[in-house]
Amino acid sequence: MANAETVMGEPEKGASRYAWYVLSILFLVYVLNFVDRQIISILAEDIKRDLGLKDQDLGFLYGTAFGVFYSLFGIPLGRLADNWHRIRLMTIGLSLWSVMTALSGFSKTGGHLAAARIGVGIGEATASPSAYSIISDYFPKRLRATALSIYSAGLYVGGGCSLFIGGLIVQGWNKAYPGGGPLGLVGWQAAFMAVGVPGLLLAVWIATLKEPIRGLVEGLPEPEKHPAPFRAFGAELVTIVPPLTLIGAAMGGARALGYNLVALALVVAAVSGLVAAGEPWPQWVAIGIGVYAVFSWASALKRRDPPTFALIVGTPAFLCTVVAYGLNAFLSYAASFWAAPYALRELGATPASAGFMIGSLGATAGFLGLTIGGVVSDRLRQGNPAGRLWVVIFGAVVPVPFLILAFTASSPVAFYTGIFLAQLTASCALGAAAATTQDMVLPRMRGTATATFFIGTTLIGLALGPYMAGRVSTLTGSLSIGMLSLLVVTPITLACAVAAYRLAPGAEATREARARAAGETV
Repeated sequence: MANAETVMGEPEKGASRYAWYVLSILFLVYVLNFVDRQIISILAEDIKRDLGLKDQDLGFLYGTAFGVFYSLFGIPLGRLADNWHRIRLMTIGLSLWSVMTALSGFSKTGGHLAAARIGVGIGEATASPSAYSIISDYFPKRLRATALSIYSAGLYVGGGCSLFIGGLIVQGWNKAYPGGGPLGLVGWQAAFMAVGVPGLLLAVWIATLKEPIRGLVEGLPEPEKHPAPFRAFGAELVTIVPPLTLIGAAMGGARALGYNLVALALVVAAVSGLVAAGEPWPQWVAIGIGVYAVFSWASALKRRDPPTFALIVGTPAFLCTVVAYGLNAFLSYAASFWAAPYALRELGATPASAGFMIGSLGATAGFLGLTIGGVVSDRLRQGNPAGRLWVVIFGAVVPVPFLILAFTASSPVAFYTGIFLAQLTASCALGAAAATTQDMVLPRMRGTATATFFIGTTLIGLALGPYMAGRVSTLTGSLSIGMLSLLVVTPITLACAVAAYRLAPGAEATREARARAAGETV
């Protein structure tokens, strides 16, 4: 491998051209990540009609089926990113989720589509743990939020492109083949296949990138290479994938198994109560699996890697940051998914026009919000260790009136204005929150920290937000009421963001000391 100066730049001074080149390719990966994830939004009305689904089912397919398994596999894959070759891991994951996106086009039932979405979620779980760790090893701390914000802007660019591309394909295909085209495919099925295949080409490009040296950009010694990364991955998998979690708990002794069984019983009781009350079982069984699995993993992490547990799960500032941004994502994911169906139903838009307007405005708003938010948060941090969290607080409050404007709109101008401003002001918080969590852990823990961070944005945000809006919409017959009902979480979001602001400086200042106290050699 080339030396640090040619690959990464001198420690803590700046980033090399190659670092910016790597960032540009990772940005493209994240664009495709969200093209494949978000395209279901513009296709939702056709899928709902052809497969006989309800709004709550669409929310489940978009959010829960994808999000729960993305969360669960993100943790062991984050661990693998900490121990193995991150570039190779991303290459494999990108290939997997691209194939599963293409296979979504052959779905004949909601169950078939749910299975494909689970596959997409598992594949995409490799991306951000690897990318966050790579970026953090290419860019010094003072540029980290900016670099992570640029990478994260792929979320909105990809989401916007997916709506525009998907709308064009479904409308054009259905016009050209009213009764179904080649292989009997209708427009929404063709759209899935069209966006899945390019990912295989991008995977070849990713495979050519250089693996950075961990910690060198901060002047830290390179950690020793893990002797058996896949054995460690398998051990991590046993701690989080039910029912293997019982085996993992038993390996920790009778007491650990007892705690695990109690947690399992509580989750089963809660899910049974919700189902008995009339809630759809697929949603809450999936959420129950996610909650129980995360508890099992955290318990095992405490036994097997006390320093990592101490700096992640055992750090209130880290958890408050995760919950604050997770609830931000609760609203953002719901708005991103339901914007297109709202425009089609309430405003009479066509798929192509809605896809173009929502997609282009969303891509612009997200890119600007993330980039500006990252730069501002880095500057705020220069004079205040918790300065980045002012941006998280901003993102928790300011989008609310714009969401109300959008989802009560009766005219396209009001709707598109509200959506643009809501996404612009909400998206600024992502880079700030992500960089805050990265600053609280040691370099060898960054993949695991990223996976934990994304539990908030998936298990809290993606797996619950779109579904809850769809469920309330199904019960009330109003998509507007469904979306606006989610605003009840705003005070909790704000409280968590303020708590993180107060706790973050102490958590970062004591990082090495707390790691050493837990057994780390620093």
